[in-house]
Amino acid sequence: MEKVIIVGSGCAGLTAAIYAARANLNPLVLEGRQPGGQLSTTTLVENFPGFSEGIDGPQLILNMHQQAEKFGARFSYAEVTDYEARNDHIRVMADDEWLETQALIIASGASARYLGLDDEEKLIGHGLTSCATCDGAFYKNVPVAVVGGGDSAAEESTFLTRFASKVYLIHRRDQLRASKIMQERVFANKKIEPIWNTVITKYLPDEKGEMSGVRLRNVKTNEEHDLPVACVFVAIGHDPNTRAYQGKLETDPDGYLIARKLVESKHPGVFIAGDVADRVYKQAVTAAGSGCAAAIEAERYLSDLENSKAD
Repeated sequence: MEKVIIVGSGCAGLTAAIYAARANLNPLVLEGRQPGGQLSTTTLVENFPGFSEGIDGPQLILNMHQQAEKFGARFSYAEVTDYEARNDHIRVMADDEWLETQALIIASGASARYLGLDDEEKLIGHGLTSCATCDGAFYKNVPVAVVGGGDSAAEESTFLTRFASKVYLIHRRDQLRASKIMQERVFANKKIEPIWNTVITKYLPDEKGEMSGVRLRNVKTNEEHDLPVACVFVAIGHDPNTRAYQGKLETDPDGYLIARKLVESKHPGVFIAGDVADRVYKQAVTAAGSGCAAAIEAERYLSDLENSKAD
């Protein structure tokens, strides 16, 4: 029986691991198939406090991993595929084996949706991203493209005009799905040029493997042309990694876990942290903060559990 199992090894999971380990809870971290989460595919992180010159995403994750290990956290690459809440403990299925724990912190994150084109994985962090807030400042005075038609695409396009010389908003339909106020902001901004009824069919990397442009196809005429851009921001949504908990813990219509009192789930002893529940901010620092809160609440829960048994 584990005291604490932490599912996920991004900023939320690793921060939870650091706090739980320092509390002598000897946590077991189930890293899953993509250790480090979304930060592991990010190049330079400039907005995480304490790194005035910035830090590579994988290096930041490695630092946090080593810090958690230093205090006694244990790690496994196992992936959680099922979950059961019992009256006195919790079970998770990890690589076909049931693991039992007194407390569980779910920090399995969310996966950004991409277009599924050739060279996509190679270009992530090299002119292809899903986070304007994270990477927009790297593209000052150069043209960029945003893909999508909802509020996220409209918001990211508007945000990017602070940096880019031009923002092409590429949408497969002839009108945006974004809210009226977001559409008004897009159309009022002279730096944003919508490209309607169009999809990206190919990324055009340069000889260094950096994004240099995209090939576009008009879905009505099938005409194609190349558009030079320094970065493509894909804003077509995220999928929370919550399949194992569907129908067992509370989720919103899009599958994000619902937390009560910041990090608590409906089941005692189960805590939620990071992008698995955050559909608003999706930042490394907010994920870390919720990971800290989840670990502290888990520690309090275990302490109360021990005291109740003693009584």
